[in-house]
Amino acid sequence: MRSDRIKKGLQQAPARAMLRAVGVGDEDFQRPFVGVVNTFTDGMPCNYHLRQLALDLKAGLKEAGVFPFEFGAPAISDGISMGTPGMRASLVSREVIADSVELVAQGYLYDGMVVLSACDKTIPGGAMGVIRSGVPGMVLYGGTIAPGEWRGRKLTIVEVFEAVGQRASGKITDEELLEIERRAIPGPGACGGQYTANTMAMALEALGLSPVGYNAIPAVHPEKAKATREAGRILAEAIERDWKPKDFLTRRSFLNAIAAVAATGGSTNAVLHLLALAKEAGVELSLDDFDQVSRNTPVIADLRPWGTYTAWELYEAGGTALVFRNLLEAGLLYGEEKTLTGRTLAEEVERAYRETEGQQVVFPVEQALKPHGGLVVLRGNLAPRGAVLKLAGTERTYFEGPARVFDSEEAAMEKVLKGEIRPGDVVVIRYVGPKGAPGMPEMLSVTSAIVGEGLGPEVALLTDGRFSGGTRGLMIGHIAPEAFVGGPIALLEEGDRVRIDVENRLLEVLLSEEELRKRQERWQPRPPAFRHGLFARYAALVEQADQGAVLKDPKA
Repeated sequence: MRSDRIKKGLQQAPARAMLRAVGVGDEDFQRPFVGVVNTFTDGMPCNYHLRQLALDLKAGLKEAGVFPFEFGAPAISDGISMGTPGMRASLVSREVIADSVELVAQGYLYDGMVVLSACDKTIPGGAMGVIRSGVPGMVLYGGTIAPGEWRGRKLTIVEVFEAVGQRASGKITDEELLEIERRAIPGPGACGGQYTANTMAMALEALGLSPVGYNAIPAVHPEKAKATREAGRILAEAIERDWKPKDFLTRRSFLNAIAAVAATGGSTNAVLHLLALAKEAGVELSLDDFDQVSRNTPVIADLRPWGTYTAWELYEAGGTALVFRNLLEAGLLYGEEKTLTGRTLAEEVERAYRETEGQQVVFPVEQALKPHGGLVVLRGNLAPRGAVLKLAGTERTYFEGPARVFDSEEAAMEKVLKGEIRPGDVVVIRYVGPKGAPGMPEMLSVTSAIVGEGLGPEVALLTDGRFSGGTRGLMIGHIAPEAFVGGPIALLEEGDRVRIDVENRLLEVLLSEEELRKRQERWQPRPPAFRHGLFARYAALVEQADQGAVLKDPKA
């Protein structure tokens, strides 16, 4: 065992003495040592319950003959930081979490790693760290929140964001907004639609990094504790076989994950995160893979934000195994790919499969809700290296209108709330990319306000930033290269005509190459937002969105 370097031999007596002080007994030195990464915080509902789940997990590990050691990793709430300078920290935290997992795994020479995750970036950050650690490992998701309710309508956090726009346009009163605010979040768990957390939780099951069926169990469901203890046994078996993530993560595993995202109208953030995970695994993956898989994969789950049902209702209908079973039957997943259990994805799906009679959440492929998946990659003179649209969130496939150009989300939000954005406008928010913000913040506040004001079908939005999984409408993000490095989005001026042609995968400004060249010559770079500390280092090292916004490795 790798941990024998820490716990065995004459010279390790001091290390054993210290370990005895934290409860390690004589017999425990013969067991594998496992790091339990807990992203618990009492600062948000998503991760609020992970303290108890950690106890369940550690009990399961001990029952399976493994000795667990728990430590913490940071978690940033997208829902709380949205629309504020705090949102810069969200994507940055993905790298910090990955580094934290790798650091502790190496520092203590653990034999395995398991991450308890919930809010958005804790899932991919934890997965990146587990892959990088080079030991058997898994990522467990704390589960979705239960939906709130108001006037017979199920609520998630997105309804609160959209209510802000409804209030600004006079569609609801202050009292109604307050009631929605009070009722939307009834307890612990991650945001309740097919937003980023639930999207990535499903993607990790398709990848094989999480047990199939586990992540779909809601946070406060009675089955969660039992499943968490069982996960400890699964990891113990992987350690016994020395079965590491890089042993089973293949290109086809990642194509499976993309198909799961596409079939459920999942978050565009999955593009960034799966690209980043593929890099850690040494697997070739590009933006074009997302577009191709999405073309071939229909939407078969009626899930929010674009659809009807919440993630809790997906679990009641049959969960992720039901989605995967329908895709497997249509030949849209590679069922022979191995998972962390050592069994194939198809075998794991059969073990977890169930379907509630009469459910209306997940449909067979032949009864698909939309013929093509939710993700589209656009290119053109505004996005030479690509941009991403969640097609599941809009019915429009062509849009042309004047650019309304803003160099910050706050400036755009002010105009939206004042009613100064009109039908037909193309709202452009730039200098919010990986380097420019830095941290590529999400634009849920402004996109939800646009939808809440009733402009969702009539306004397009472009940004070099990101969108929350809760975003819907004709919203295009991840534009690369970003404005901060002189990408074409930096050259747009108020009133320029912008064309979005989804069928032909085009995003362009209707200007001549000569005019764009002249503007490029006049363009002046902006000073960095930070000159010292974490954010300055991040901005200096981060790649563009089409590369997953990962940090550059040192040159050999």
